[in-house]
Amino acid sequence: MATRTRRPERRQEPLSAQRIVSAAVELLDTVGESGLTFRALAEHLATGPGAIYWHVTGKTELLAAATDAVVAESVADDDADATPQDTIRALALGVFDAIDAHPWAGAQLARTSWQPPMLRVLERIGREVQALKVPPPAQFTAVSALMSYILGVAGQNAANTQTLQPGTDRTAFLDAVAATWAELDPDEYAFTRTVAGQLREHDDRVEFLAGIDLILTGVTARR
Repeated sequence: MATRTRRPERRQEPLSAQRIVSAAVELLDTVGESGLTFRALAEHLATGPGAIYWHVTGKTELLAAATDAVVAESVADDDADATPQDTIRALALGVFDAIDAHPWAGAQLARTSWQPPMLRVLERIGREVQALKVPPPAQFTAVSALMSYILGVAGQNAANTQTLQPGTDRTAFLDAVAATWAELDPDEYAFTRTVAGQLREHDDRVEFLAGIDLILTGVTARR
């Protein structure tokens, strides 16, 4: 009796734009932007590239959608009882953590400042700056300063993490760098030597929020 060839298992869920974007985020997290191809995505979803093109026109659109999905999660919560300062801190930390978890998103945000992912953050921060009663002529400058700081620091933090070898002990690494700083020429690097100890002990998220507070102090002083 002839044996019947077993057919490949079909997908449990129908293919949708949401599933494609979720799969793209997974691939970006594991293999990076260069590894995100429609062929790799099709294999990941157990489908054909043509089925993906039905929902997404190309890689540029896919990257924008993946970034928007990551950012949307970080800015979704809205506490009606929070002060504008607290809302900005929470939003900033949400973006910081999102980029820390998805380093590729930071680079994508920086390249597409006119697209929805960036505009989503811009709008939320802008409304809170308005709620702080900042004079209209100073609002754009205030929002720009906050946006530049958030994306710059979050992106640099993610880049620092990526440059380290997998399994690197953070404490040991910072100890080594701090020790190097402490041995620098005292005349040429007077300041750097004095903060070597703080580098060894600092917390990235705490320092990030401290910087946000410095900017907010300046912003509220303009009222």
